[in-house]
Amino acid sequence: MKPKLIWLLILSIVAILLSINACAPTRVLEPRDGPGKPINANTIRDAIPKPEPRSAYGNPKSYVVFGKRYYVMDSSENYVERGIASWYGSKFHGRRTSSGEPFNMYEITAAHKSLPLPTYVEITNLNNGKKIVAKVNDRGPFHGKRLIDLSYAAAAKLGIFSKGTGYVEVRALSPEKSLKHTSHQTYEEQVYIQLGAFENKENAQRLQQKVMSLGVKNTRIYTSHQNGGHLYRVRIGPFPEPEKALSIMSQLAAAGIGDTHTITERRPVKS
Repeated sequence: MKPKLIWLLILSIVAILLSINACAPTRVLEPRDGPGKPINANTIRDAIPKPEPRSAYGNPKSYVVFGKRYYVMDSSENYVERGIASWYGSKFHGRRTSSGEPFNMYEITAAHKSLPLPTYVEITNLNNGKKIVAKVNDRGPFHGKRLIDLSYAAAAKLGIFSKGTGYVEVRALSPEKSLKHTSHQTYEEQVYIQLGAFENKENAQRLQQKVMSLGVKNTRIYTSHQNGGHLYRVRIGPFPEPEKALSIMSQLAAAGIGDTHTITERRPVKS
C-alpha cells in the first residue's frame, strides 16, 4: 500500500474515533456534601420557638418530587413520629430553603416532607438520649425512608454526624409550651436585617457605606470572635416590628442589594 493511502487511512480512523467520543454522554459529577469548618456543637444554641406565620412559599397543599406526591399537613399539633434522621451541609449552605430562608448549616434547623413551615420540633436521639430543639424550615429528605434531614450543626449536637444517620423521635412543639421549658426569664425580641458577614473588616465597611449612602440609618458593624479570628456582620436595626424590616429589605433589593435576611434576637429583660 502506498504511503499516501496509509496516511489517508490513519486520518480516517482518527476522525471516526473523535466523532464517537464527541457523541458519548458526559458524566457530570455532583459535588459531595460535607461538614464545612469544624465546630464545637455544644456552644451552638438550640432554636428558640416563637409564633410565626406560615411560609408563603413552603406550604402548598401538595408537591411532587421524583415523581412522588407529598401532602403538607394542616397543623403540626400533637405530631410525634420516630424514624431515621440524616443530615445535609456545605453542598446546600447559603441556598434558599423551601420556606424562603437561606440554609445555614451552622444553625439548628431541619427539613421535613410534610410538617408546616416553619415548625419547631424537639428531636431526641434514641440511641444516646441527646435532645435538641430545631426549626423545620425546609423540605426533605427524599432519599429512602428517612424521616428528617438535620443541619450539620444539629446532627453534630445530637451525636449522629459521624455515623451519618441516627434513629430519632421528632415531637412538634407549640411556641407557648416550649418557651416555658426553655427559660423562666422574660425576653424581648429585636429584629435586624443582616446584609453580610465578612472576615475582612474593609469589605464590611464598604457595604456599610453603600447602604448608608441610600439613606438607610442604623447600619452598624457587629464584631464577633470565630475560629481564632474576627467576623464582621453588617446589620441594620433593631426594628420594633418585622414589617418595618421587610420594607427596608424591599428598598435595598431595588438598589441591587438583595442577599439579605432578617435575624431575630431574644434578650433577657432586666427586672
